[in-house]
Amino acid sequence: MFDIGFWELAVIGVIALLVVGPERLPALARTVGLWVGRIRRYVSHVKQDIERELHAEEVRQLIEKPGELESLRDVAKETAAVFEDTRKAFDDAGRPGAAAGGGTGAPPAPDAGAGAPAGSAHDPAPAASQSPPEPAPRETPVPDDEQQPERPGQH
Repeated sequence: MFDIGFWELAVIGVIALLVVGPERLPALARTVGLWVGRIRRYVSHVKQDIERELHAEEVRQLIEKPGELESLRDVAKETAAVFEDTRKAFDDAGRPGAAAGGGTGAPPAPDAGAGAPAGSAHDPAPAASQSPPEPAPRETPVPDDEQQPERPGQH
């Protein structure tokens, strides 16, 4: 916008001091500051309105071109399918006997949930309720000066 440096502001301040006088200079500075703030806010609002209109125009253009929107939908469907296949593969890998290689390579039929064992891959509640084994107590070394005296007969 304007390229005003320190010395230009100093010259403007001295001229304002000579023209307005020392009594009215603080009130003038406050008024100028208020106007500069209002102008900055107005410019900021205008910039935001322009950006909002540009974004709305981009959305309108995207809607008018259904081919691009359809291609985005196709990519989203493909991604969802790959995600579902990956999730099923992880679920199948977690089943008992899947690591033994006893399968034909085809994914097993999904369980209906009736009669499934409590530790099956589709029943995460028992796995979550199992607590990890407690660690064995550690022996703390006893400093030499606190060791118990030897019993008679031990060397």
